[in-house]
Amino acid sequence: MMTASHAPTLRPLGRSGLSTAPLVLGGNVFGWTCDERTSFSVLDAFVDAGFNMVDTADVYSRWALGHVGGESETVIGKWLKASGQREKVIIATKCGFLAGKNGTAEGGLTRVNIRTAVEASLRNLQVEVIDLYQAHGDDQSTPLEETLTAFAELQAEGKIRAFGASQILPERLSESLAVSARLALPGYTTLQPWFNLLERPRFEYGLRDICMSNQLGVVNFFGLARGFLTGKYRSEADLSKSVRGEGVGQYMNARGYAVLDALDDVSRRLGATPAQVALAWQMAQPGITAPIASATQVTQLKELLGAASLVLDAEALAALDRVSSSDV
Repeated sequence: MMTASHAPTLRPLGRSGLSTAPLVLGGNVFGWTCDERTSFSVLDAFVDAGFNMVDTADVYSRWALGHVGGESETVIGKWLKASGQREKVIIATKCGFLAGKNGTAEGGLTRVNIRTAVEASLRNLQVEVIDLYQAHGDDQSTPLEETLTAFAELQAEGKIRAFGASQILPERLSESLAVSARLALPGYTTLQPWFNLLERPRFEYGLRDICMSNQLGVVNFFGLARGFLTGKYRSEADLSKSVRGEGVGQYMNARGYAVLDALDDVSRRLGATPAQVALAWQMAQPGITAPIASATQVTQLKELLGAASLVLDAEALAALDRVSSSDV
């Protein structure tokens, strides 16, 4: 059922010392499919509703024609300066891919690259400190000792408040935590994994136990499976609705449509939308602190924010778990 709208209750983000609302705003669209003026409106509405964490990366949106990376950070930085809202938001960004090779973090998490990247992000964001600085991927070509020491140095210098990992395998996350402990360094306090109703194993097989055992905060990306879980992509013809549509086709199979049917059933019964139900399910999962979702317009954002006040009953949770775990 939907509860009355009110400011969301903040959740501790693991051992980071930070607390976030149960939904994190994804900044990948800012300066790309969401122009600066609209981005400002979305950010204003997000904070006005009592939500507080914005996630971006230095590589956003290098993939777009004519872009070099840093576009999203720059828009957010301009908004922070114009709005005066810095004290109300947690700013999270990532490094590694922009300096990495072959579209990965390979070679991107050396000490030199991390220090160069953080200075660029601080300039783009127009802030003195980044609240959460994350390794965008796992760089297996650089010793973990070097990467983790570089992050710890930035924290000691007051340039970042906490640091975390993203897109890393369980064994490498465990090794990273062990290295930090051996070197008596502050280590990763958060994880940003790939997780949604259609893609559960990446997190649930190994990573979740590690995060829960080590009190890592978890903010998962692709919470709406590139938009598929909103229900707006029902056929091949729908893929042209968005520039992100080409990544949605992979979900158009029997399992994907079964999950959509379950979302439709639950949303009708509870008076919600499929997107709200999909996000609320994630918010209720063990180990998840807050899913990340992006919006290109205020009306879309307001729909997504409604997930934070949606209470899924036992029947809804069981139905969604059953249909989404069929291949887990």
